[in-house]
Amino acid sequence: MADLQIENEYWKKGYRYIAGIDEAGRGPLAGPVTACALVFEPHFIIPEVNDSKQLSADKRERLYAIIRREALAIGYGWSTVEEITDLNIRQATLLAMQRAVANLAVRPELLLVDGLDVPDSSMQAVAVVDGDSRSFTIAAASIMAKVERDRYMLELHETFPQYHFNRNKG
Repeated sequence: MADLQIENEYWKKGYRYIAGIDEAGRGPLAGPVTACALVFEPHFIIPEVNDSKQLSADKRERLYAIIRREALAIGYGWSTVEEITDLNIRQATLLAMQRAVANLAVRPELLLVDGLDVPDSSMQAVAVVDGDSRSFTIAAASIMAKVERDRYMLELHETFPQYHFNRNKG
């Protein structure tokens, strides 16, 4: 279950605003990559938050509303299908993450990023393997990215119903 253990290490070192970053859409064969970066007040937690892949769609939607209300700042970034094709999925994911950080209204002092790679940034960034199941802030970002991307894929279904994006988001 995601908790604040990783964040606590950095708050003890004097960091205040820590952004969690994760993406959705890296595995599917259709649609964009969606990244979310978000910041909470230090020591804030929503106990039910966990890796978005471990939650039902209904629970993600409920938590999405709470996170949206409680976060200090939320930024989203997208990489298009064309960018994925031109750059490769890894680089497109990092680009979406950069865009998400750039769209934050609060400038974080530290980026906690799910996975092995961190996007280019002037801020200190730490890659956290399995971060979406270990860090509350990253897990919250995973929920927000997943819900945003799923909503986009449902809109795409209206235009291309033959692909059944309402049941298969990619």
